[in-house]
Amino acid sequence: MPHILVDYDATLQEFLDRRRFAHELHALAAKTVDGITVESCKTRFRCVDEVVIAHDEPQHALIHVDFAILPGRTTETKSVLSRAVLDLVSSHTAAASGVTVHASVDVRDLDGSYTKREAPATGQR
Repeated sequence: MPHILVDYDATLQEFLDRRRFAHELHALAAKTVDGITVESCKTRFRCVDEVVIAHDEPQHALIHVDFAILPGRTTETKSVLSRAVLDLVSSHTAAASGVTVHASVDVRDLDGSYTKREAPATGQR
């Protein structure tokens, strides 16, 4: 926890430094929400080849961050995190000149059935 999924338009591929974004996102989450550590953050990126926005006008791109955290945080805490993540997204997509970037963030609770296992690497010295 948290599990973070970033869906982004292929148009943003050349502008979005995914590793740098993830490192900054993890630090931001740890700073913003009690109980989240950088070590607990897991981020996946999914490039979307085809996105249709409104009337399918050119020079529009989409990026959406789905941020799933353990239950118990207030709506205000989730809103603060959501706005901070949106600001981070904006700073990381600002280089996409000539492109209108449609950015959104959803901070939600993981379901009560969420379970996890972390198995340490074996056979290493």
